[in-house]
Amino acid sequence: MKILAVSGWSGAGKTTLIAALIPQLMARGISVSSVKHAHHGVTLDKPGKDSFVHAQAGAREVILTTQDGFALFSRQPAPLEALLARLAPVDLVLVEGFKAEPLPRLGVYRPVLGKPAPWPDDDLLAVAADVPLPDCPVPVLPLDKAGEIADFVISALGLNKPCNR
Repeated sequence: MKILAVSGWSGAGKTTLIAALIPQLMARGISVSSVKHAHHGVTLDKPGKDSFVHAQAGAREVILTTQDGFALFSRQPAPLEALLARLAPVDLVLVEGFKAEPLPRLGVYRPVLGKPAPWPDDDLLAVAADVPLPDCPVPVLPLDKAGEIADFVISALGLNKPCNR
């Protein structure tokens, strides 16, 4: 599995870009999963529900399963490597956040936020931005063109699929 970190400041558009990028990659024959890192507390389950009660009673992990899929709830923090090991094999895992991980990275940057640029960064492959960035040392991709970004990601990570002829 190839991994691409998508990182940037809060409000830059990381989640919006990933949501647009996934169908573009899938349309090009690339299977995709994702891992999202949140810096703030998130309620992983609904208080009062049976699965929540199981966790409150001390279960280390709880799996909630339905006909539509399943969710694994754990109260134990896990490193990215352990989370990736839990995923079924796919061509590409998009990892939102995890700025400190040494992974190929797509920066999402909006100068209007007034935050520092995502470079220098030895892992930075490109920056998706909403304006030209003449001082950027890597390719700058239009943030609103998910198809172009998908093409770049496929090429940069060597995800080209052989033609089925």
